[in-house]
Amino acid sequence: MEILTVSEMTQADQITIRRGTPGFALMQAAGRAVADTAEAMAGQGAILVVAGRGNNGGDGFVAATELAARGRDVSVALLCNRATLKGDAALAADAWKGEVLPCDPSAIGQPRLIIDALFGAGLDREVKGDPRAMIEAINASGIPVLAVDLPSGVNGDTGAVMGVAVEAAQTVTFFRRKPGHLLLPGRVHCGEVHVADIGIEADVLGEIAPRTFENIPEQWEDLFPSPQIDGHKYARGHTVVVSGDQAATGAARLSARAALRAGAGLVTVASPRDALAVNAAALTAVMVRETETAQQFAEMLADRRLNACVIGPASGIGKRTRDLVRAALQAECALVLDADALTSFAVDPEQLLVRIKRQDDPQVVLTPHTGEFGRLFKDLAAADASRSKLEQTRLAARTSGAVVLLKGADTVIASPDGRAAITANAPPWLATAGSGDVLSGIIGGMLAQRVPAFEAACMGVWLHGEAAQEFGPGLIAEDLPDMLPAVLRNLYDELGIAY
Repeated sequence: MEILTVSEMTQADQITIRRGTPGFALMQAAGRAVADTAEAMAGQGAILVVAGRGNNGGDGFVAATELAARGRDVSVALLCNRATLKGDAALAADAWKGEVLPCDPSAIGQPRLIIDALFGAGLDREVKGDPRAMIEAINASGIPVLAVDLPSGVNGDTGAVMGVAVEAAQTVTFFRRKPGHLLLPGRVHCGEVHVADIGIEADVLGEIAPRTFENIPEQWEDLFPSPQIDGHKYARGHTVVVSGDQAATGAARLSARAALRAGAGLVTVASPRDALAVNAAALTAVMVRETETAQQFAEMLADRRLNACVIGPASGIGKRTRDLVRAALQAECALVLDADALTSFAVDPEQLLVRIKRQDDPQVVLTPHTGEFGRLFKDLAAADASRSKLEQTRLAARTSGAVVLLKGADTVIASPDGRAAITANAPPWLATAGSGDVLSGIIGGMLAQRVPAFEAACMGVWLHGEAAQEFGPGLIAEDLPDMLPAVLRNLYDELGIAY
């Protein structure tokens, strides 16, 4: 589940070498792993290895040598003069006894498979000149590509395309994934990613201490709430969801239903007077309570059994919502702020951020999409547009003192303490009206069960994606809460939780 930056992966290599494993042995293991996948992809067809000057090219040479030893038809095209190769890459090239072709589009021909070993994950400059022409020709050829470590042209730390990038069908990487395998647009270029064991022991992670993880159950399973046979609804917490006026009630109801499905023992919709009848008519297990003013809301939250709150889904933009957020922060209940709650503070974000940071241990989750993020963290977003989504989210969490969840197909969740998680299980049909309201409710349900804010956000995003996968194409937001029982059942089975 750990995700390593390019420098952290280099550190993992160096630790392993320091412990006695030669660097060339790691390269040989990497090349063999590439050869195994290439053989499965190419069948009996010819294979072209396109190699660069660094260790990525060395992996390509090892793969070519291994495939040739297995009787495969392999050729190699090299981006540089063979005599200029150094270190382990030179050793790998020396072991290759076949012809080395110049790396230009004319070398492609008609192989069954191309192995892309041009650049490694550390590429941090725009691809130009001959390498760009070669990548464009590879993409135009329509021939399936197996990328070594990361498709050439994708930045391993940010997922950014550096001008142009190989469009791979599959990618073989080593030991652990990098951010570029999960962040967009890099993830799209990778295709199916295989993580190969090349002899690096997992205990090197203790020395590296990575702070980025893939958002999967292994990351948070020890904190996942499970019903107890002697439990009761009050032990599972009480989520409050703020409703908008009578013309904007649906979003709050989506959130409320999701919170209940996610495991909150009780859920109440705090409703303006003019929306009471609408909400009451549409809700059954979810309770409704009149909450016209911030003072009424504060009095409601004075009951400490109401321990989690969701504000923002169609709550309205303006003073009323700002006042409700202030009341919730004053009550120090666990809090999800979404949509209108975020936009209501866009004119003066510090009004919100200062209040969050005043708390001793804020259990606050902010769930912006890209536009809301830019409005709430405008100084951060404007300071350096080249920052990756991961970097931006992590800085926003540190700046605000809240857990920040930057939504998208590659949702990133970051904690003020520096931890971050990248999510990759969201299907495309999750991009539908109201799905974010459901996500807020799921997180609110987890907070009610006293899951810490970072893990509650991670759980919520993962469950949200799995629910969408469970339903499939044609999904609308109303379908998501009703998919949660099946998702939870599968998760309980996976985690060994009795039910």
